[in-house]
Amino acid sequence: MNIQENISILPLNTFRMNGRARFLAVYESTDELRYILQHKAELFGNKNIPVLCIGEGSNLLFTKDFEGVLLRSSMRRARAVRETADEVFIEADAGLCMDDLIAQLTDMQLYGLENLSYIPGTVGASAVQNVGAYGVEAKDVIDQVRVLNIQDLNEITLSQADCRFGYRDSCFKHGQGKKYIVSAVTYRLSKQPVYHLEYGQLSQQLPSQPTANQIRQAVIRIRQSKLPDVHKVGSAGSFFKNPVVSKDVYNNLSHSYIDIPSYSVGDGSEYKIPAAWLIEKSGCKSFAVGDATVWQPQPLVLVNQHNAEPQDIVQLAQMIVNRVNRQFGIELQREVIYI
Repeated sequence: MNIQENISILPLNTFRMNGRARFLAVYESTDELRYILQHKAELFGNKNIPVLCIGEGSNLLFTKDFEGVLLRSSMRRARAVRETADEVFIEADAGLCMDDLIAQLTDMQLYGLENLSYIPGTVGASAVQNVGAYGVEAKDVIDQVRVLNIQDLNEITLSQADCRFGYRDSCFKHGQGKKYIVSAVTYRLSKQPVYHLEYGQLSQQLPSQPTANQIRQAVIRIRQSKLPDVHKVGSAGSFFKNPVVSKDVYNNLSHSYIDIPSYSVGDGSEYKIPAAWLIEKSGCKSFAVGDATVWQPQPLVLVNQHNAEPQDIVQLAQMIVNRVNRQFGIELQREVIYI
């Protein structure tokens, strides 16, 4: 266990926002996490001090100093816990970098997570956010999630159904689900090829029967061509969700915009429209507030070019929401969480 006081949050968030956190507590086991939560009064001088569990800070925008305790797991193991003739179940600690895990799995020729390669964040965040890319979401592969209840300090296991996954959503972001801290996630991986290559340019870059690692490398190439390197340019990846609209709304839009891209959702009664297209079509690519700008190769991403203030990002995001809503009647929703 390592507890630091009055620390800079600059290295703790990929948006590269400056500011301070009252405390940072790094724990090496669930028992240490339980101890921290149980002894807040003696450790931090306040038993009611707020706590926030973070991973790599890749989906957060700190809008001010955090007057509480940032919790961060240094648990980074992964192990096979069960195997059948066709599948391997891998349990990974919440603090493990998700992309490092995917690299290991693709080297083992296990299929299921390769489309999610090169997304910043940890294993724990993959469950909380239900991260997704190129036609795959974490929920498609998650078997169960082990969590610690911060109220009674008991550790329990939630099934995939218990997590109530939705589009970039889960129970952990709402109501009683906020009382849980993810400690480990079990993924169900296939030994046989399972392909999801219909999105974007993916299939164009691959042979007819690619390996898991070939898919991973193609995903990385595409993402690198479109997205900023978070080690060089401050961002939180995709800032907005792709909106899902009814068939009637989509039909009305397609009459006015014959080039509108879309993906049918579920039974075909809804359509997902790329937020990047809406942002570009509504003329937002040139928008900037201070050092906060729209990333030109992928307007779904907002970036801190140099020394943007949090409110610059907030204002820029709201300008885009307002413009898209005026032109298309669609209100974009954030993926990024404001703290």
